[in-house]
Amino acid sequence: MLLLQFFIPKLAHSSYILAGDSTCAVIDPRRDVDIYLDAARSLDLEITHVIMTHLHADFVAGHMDLAELTGATIYAPRLGQCSFDHVSVGEGDEIVLEDMLLKVIDTPGHTPEHVSYIVVDTSRGNEPIGVFCGDTLFVGDVGRPDLFPGRADELARKLHSCLHEKLMRLPDFCEIYPLHAAGSLCGKAMAAKRRSTIGYERLYNAPLQIRDVEQFVPALTENMPSAPDHFGRSTVTNTRGPALVRTLPYPRPMSPRAFLEASKHEKAIVLDARTYEAFGAQHIPGAYSIDLDTNFPTFAGWILPPDRDILLVASTADDVDEAVTWLRRVGHDNTIAYLDGGMPAWARAGLQTGQVGQVSAIDLHRMLTTEPDTVVLDVRSTSEFEEGHIDRAVHIEVAQLRTRHGELDKDKKIVLVCRGGNRAMIAASLLKQRGFHNLTNLSGGMTGYSAAGFMKQH
Repeated sequence: MLLLQFFIPKLAHSSYILAGDSTCAVIDPRRDVDIYLDAARSLDLEITHVIMTHLHADFVAGHMDLAELTGATIYAPRLGQCSFDHVSVGEGDEIVLEDMLLKVIDTPGHTPEHVSYIVVDTSRGNEPIGVFCGDTLFVGDVGRPDLFPGRADELARKLHSCLHEKLMRLPDFCEIYPLHAAGSLCGKAMAAKRRSTIGYERLYNAPLQIRDVEQFVPALTENMPSAPDHFGRSTVTNTRGPALVRTLPYPRPMSPRAFLEASKHEKAIVLDARTYEAFGAQHIPGAYSIDLDTNFPTFAGWILPPDRDILLVASTADDVDEAVTWLRRVGHDNTIAYLDGGMPAWARAGLQTGQVGQVSAIDLHRMLTTEPDTVVLDVRSTSEFEEGHIDRAVHIEVAQLRTRHGELDKDKKIVLVCRGGNRAMIAASLLKQRGFHNLTNLSGGMTGYSAAGFMKQH
């Protein structure tokens, strides 16, 4: 038995190859599947199984592409009622892969259809060596059960039951192979460590210490992080089977004036993936700013409207490739063009640009004393805001500005604040689309403000 783990930062997603002597299974694959093909080829393995623990919310999976490219059989949860060709599995089913036996158990909670796969290496013994637990159990946390409207209480109770009555009954030495780690929004407080054991989690996983289900339910359903928009869309896409990557358009280079004309189409949006400082210096009016160096896929899935043609602004050809890959991973499949020559070419063409000013921590501190009408808008998460914020700051999470911008006065000077500056520029781009123009970004965000000694704890 050989186990390979593949980790994607930003989405904090782990997928796996489980291999025998000549064949292997890919568990919970990402959408760009070449990494599995290359790994299997290097080990002289045939990919025969593609195994899904559940119908993922935070990314579009690669099960359809792998099946087409390798002829592998897809195994997916029976309760998911998937519409693509697959073998449905549920409680009591078994999958044989050479000397390995995968025992299926239903583990609903994070999602209604979730299953886990207990692995027994029969060449060595009959005890479980590990469990692919998907988003049921993480290192230091458990899956959030609040993603399905009106079902949070029900799913939290199911999660509690399957954790304690199924997974925690596995031997202490049994390894856990979770789907996510710190950085994912599929849980509340995951550790950065990507693998663990049942025994260690039994001792030190905080939610597992809550044995009373009546205490467990509110702990897992109240004060949870906001869920991005694409979570619901990705589940639907994975259920019906995503479009094959080979069928998707790749953006073509477009001259500045052609880009301008294309941007006027009602179905088009402009996405600027450059650094937030570059966007502030000059950008195409009406563009969305999502810095490729930040959690680009999460905010792209969260902020960008679905089913729109994306016109991309990036700094380099490599950045175009990277942005397209990330966009596809969260279901934005229609990036049709990129600005040839980037913003320098746009400026040389004499076309209109927009700007967002930057202010240092020291200057903002002075402004708060000398300009009392200045509004400080903190766009971080609620938990971040509660840990510490600038006095008199208004708090609206960045994604909520799409609907809550009416709470702000367009005539006031607004200084946008996040942790480092990236989310504040996303916020600036959203507000500019809605007629706000007197906007400034706190350069370095709260990190810089704290380093300057100005941040007040609350």
